[in-house]
Amino acid sequence: MKTSEESICSNVISASSRKSEEGEESLLTDPFPNPFPELIPSTVSSLVSDCLLPWTKSGATQVIKVYNEDNTSRAVEVPTDITARDICQLFVMKNHCIDDHSWTLFEHLSHLGIERTIEDHESVMEVLSGWGVDTDSRLYFRKNYAKYEFFNKPLDFFPDHMVSLSSETNGIMNHSQLIQTFLNSSTCPEIHGYLHAKEQGRKSWKKFYFVLRRSGLYFSNKGTSKEPRHLQFIAEFSDGDVYTLLSAKKIHGAPTDYGFCVKSTKRGSPRDLKLLCADDEQTRTCWVTAMRLFKYGLQLYQNFIQPHQKQKASPMRSISENSLVAMDFSGHKSRVIENPSEALSVAVEEGLSWRRKSCHRLSSHGSPSTSQSPMSNIALHMAQPWFHSKLSRDEAHRLITQQGLIDGVFLLRDSQSNPKTFVLSLCHTQRIKHFQILPVDDEGDLFYSLDDGHTRFTDLIQLVEFYQLNRGVLPCKLKHHCARITL
Repeated sequence: MKTSEESICSNVISASSRKSEEGEESLLTDPFPNPFPELIPSTVSSLVSDCLLPWTKSGATQVIKVYNEDNTSRAVEVPTDITARDICQLFVMKNHCIDDHSWTLFEHLSHLGIERTIEDHESVMEVLSGWGVDTDSRLYFRKNYAKYEFFNKPLDFFPDHMVSLSSETNGIMNHSQLIQTFLNSSTCPEIHGYLHAKEQGRKSWKKFYFVLRRSGLYFSNKGTSKEPRHLQFIAEFSDGDVYTLLSAKKIHGAPTDYGFCVKSTKRGSPRDLKLLCADDEQTRTCWVTAMRLFKYGLQLYQNFIQPHQKQKASPMRSISENSLVAMDFSGHKSRVIENPSEALSVAVEEGLSWRRKSCHRLSSHGSPSTSQSPMSNIALHMAQPWFHSKLSRDEAHRLITQQGLIDGVFLLRDSQSNPKTFVLSLCHTQRIKHFQILPVDDEGDLFYSLDDGHTRFTDLIQLVEFYQLNRGVLPCKLKHHCARITL
C-alpha cells in the first residue's frame, strides 16, 4: 500500500521528468492526482537549497559550536550563508550516521527555558544574530521524527473539534485537502480552543478561548465568541517564532507542562514572551504545528519533499533503494542470489550463525555451564543504538519527547526497580508507555519475554526485530529508535 508521503511527493515531479526517467526504477511510483495543482510548480529543484558538501556558495566563514544530547559539543567552521539542513548533513557525514531525514537543528535558549526546531531552510547565522551576548543560547543536533509527520498523517495532528474549515469543503475533507487548506494562501483554516495564558507582568495564568487565523493569534474576551469586537490580538508570526517551554510548571508556574510561547525575533526579554499552556500534548502539538504552517506555508512542504527529490535525481543509490544484493560465496565461484526466498533464508541463517558464534565466544570467558549465558545476552545488545542502559524513567520520557512524539518511537533500558529486567519505552498516540521485559528460565536456558513467557526470545536484539515486524502485545510496531551520538 502506498504511503501518504510517497503519494504527495510523486505529485510534484514534472511531466518532463517522468518522461526522461521512463524505464528507470523510481523511489516514488504509481501515478496519483496532484493534491496541490495551484501550489506545486512543475519542478522543485529551483526552489530549494542546493545544500552541497563541500559548500561553494560563499567565501566568508564563521566558527559555530553545536551540542548533542549529553551536552558535549563540537566547533566547526562553516560558510556564513549555511542553512540548518546543511549543518545537519555535515554532522551526518562526520559521524557516519544514517541520513533518514529526521536529523534536526534546535535553538535552545536556557535563560528563557524555551526551545524550537530550526526549519531546514533557515539561515543559521540569522538565528545566531538574534542571541544576546551574555545569554546561554545553544544549537543542538538530534533527531526529530515528528518534524514533518503532519504531512503524512495530518488528521492525527489536527483534531476535528479544533479545526474550522471554509464553507467550500462542507466541513468534510480528506488527507490531501486538509494540508492544501493550510498551504494555500487563498483559504483560511482556523484553529480554535481553550488555552491557559500568563497575564502580562503577573505570575497568574488564566484560561481563554483562542483563535488562530492566518492574520495572527487572538483570544476572546467573551466566552467562545468570535465576533471581531470580542477578539483581542495577541501575536502574529512574520517577525516571531513559536517555541516549546522546557519546564513549564517549574520555570514559568504553568498549570501543566504542555507549554509553548510566541517570541519576537526583535525582542528577547522574558517579559516579551507570549506564554501559553495547553491541557494535553495533542492540543499543544496542534497549535504549534498550525503556527509553523501559517508562518512558513509552502516552504515547509518543499523542505519535506526535498530529500526525496534528491534521492530520485542522485546517480548513487542508497541502501533503502535495494542497492545491495545477496551473494553466495560457498562454492568455487561467487554468484548473485536472484531468488528472494533463497536470499531471505540465507540472511536468516547468517544472522543465527553470527549469534551462535558470539554466544560461544563470550561464554568461553565465563562459566561454560550453558551454551548461552546471561553475559552473552547482555553483550549482544549493549552496542545497539536503541539500548540506553541506565536511563531513568524520567530521562527516557524526556528523550522520546525530544525526538518526536509519534507512533513507534522507542528505546530499551535497564529497569531501575528490578536490576535483572529491562524496560521498553514506547510512544503511541503521543503518550509514552513502559513495558517490562522479563527474563524467563527454561531448564537452564535464558529467554526474554514481554508477555509473561508466551513469546520468548534468546536476546533483546531478536525481541526488537520481532516487534519491528509484529505488533504483538504492543499498541503499535517499533518504528523509530531513539539514538544518541557523540559529536
